[in-house]
This record gives sequence, C-alpha cells and structure tokens, in this order.
Amino acid sequence: MTVKREYSFALLIGAVGAVVIILAAREQWAQAVFTQPKPLPPQVVDVSGNDLTPLASALAIAALAGLAAVIATRGALRRAAGVLLALFGAGAGVAVMTTVTAATVVSVAASKVASPESAALSGTAPGSTTSGASGSGGFVVSGSVGHAIMTGTPWHAAVLIGALLVFVAGLATALRGPDWPVMSARYDAPGGQEAHKAERSRALDSATMWESLNGGEDPTENLAEDPAEDPAEEPPADPAARQTAGPAEEARPR
Repeated sequence: MTVKREYSFALLIGAVGAVVIILAAREQWAQAVFTQPKPLPPQVVDVSGNDLTPLASALAIAALAGLAAVIATRGALRRAAGVLLALFGAGAGVAVMTTVTAATVVSVAASKVASPESAALSGTAPGSTTSGASGSGGFVVSGSVGHAIMTGTPWHAAVLIGALLVFVAGLATALRGPDWPVMSARYDAPGGQEAHKAERSRALDSATMWESLNGGEDPTENLAEDPAEDPAEEPPADPAARQTAGPAEEARPR
C-alpha cells in the first residue's frame, strides 16, 4: 500500500468509526420494566445508548475534530493528533463496556420518568402505561421493582467496533502520520511559503543540472559565454545612432 493510500484509508476508517458510534448511540439499547403495586400496570421505559453512555457520543464528535487536525497538521503535531485520536477511541470503548449494565439501565430509566409528586399535582397519571407500553410522561411508584431487558445488543457491538476503528486510525497516525502527505503550501504562514518556494527552486535547479549532465552538456558553458557577465565585451553600437552622430561630428570645427 502506498503512503497516499495508507493516509486515505486511515482517515476513512476513523471517520466511519466515529459516525457509527454517533448513529448507534441514538438507538434503543434496553428497556426497564417496573412492576408497580396493583392495580397499577407495569411501567416500561426505553433507554437509548446516549442515555447510558453520553461520553461515547462526545468522544466520537471529538474524534471527528481530531481527524480534521490530522489533515491540517504535519510532523510532531500530526503525531500528537494521532495519539489523541487513539485515546478518544479507547475511551469510547471503555465507556460502553463499563456503563452498560442492568443496574445502570434501571437507574437511568427511573430518572427519565416523572416523579409521583408531579403526577399528583395534575390529579391524573398522564402518559402512564398500560399492557406494558411505554409513555414519555409516566411515573414510577415508590417501591416498584424494576428489571432491565437488553434489546440493543447489536447497537452495543456497533459502538465497540466504531471505537476500535477510531483507535486503529489514531494508532496508525501516531506511528506513520509524519510520512503522510500534507496540505498545500498555500495554507502555510507567509514565512513558510517563502521557504517552500526557495526549496522548490533549488530542487528544480539541481534537477535541471543533472539532466544537462546526463545529456552530455556542460551546464556552466552558458554562464561563461553570457555577454552580460563578461565586462571585457561591449555591446555593438547602434548603426542608426552612428549615422545620426556622423554629420554632427563633421560639422564640429577642428
């Protein structure tokens, strides 16, 4: 694989991994079912990946910013951006593996529903669930027993895969980033642009000299024969100026 393809592949897998994390975290990952005292029906609350692991989505967004930094930097700065990118991927994976538990699902679901006091103020239980259906405005009666049902295992795995892709992209950048292509010199500071132009001019002069030597020509001959650099040789006089000056010289008294 060439350096340019390696660079493009690393950016691609990093971007794909970050987008996969963001999209998968928006899906439903679990349900919390609260068994309430009769005659109240069970309360079912849907829990998304963002509810359980908001840190994973935040790190995915940071990873996209890190990929932009990889494109805009070079050398040691690009290597540092790769290290940060790897840390973002590792952090997203650790956050998912450590926070997605049954206890977390029940706790997050209980915090999502309204408190009994807010429902008592209205005199009703708006949004309370029947037959196990969930409602956004329901409440959980104190003392209800809750248990979690993990329904989003594929999305959970997708986030882990995305985190791995981001980590691999960051690791590749940290190891190989300084050798990858960089942005055009027109985006550099003015001093850097001048230095780049001078370096390019020297490289072209060296290449031209080598081509002349390979062709059997002496690149120094033109410099030795240049009349502008030879002070002993004077340019020929203009004939028209000589004709104009002729009558004036003849009319001058001797």
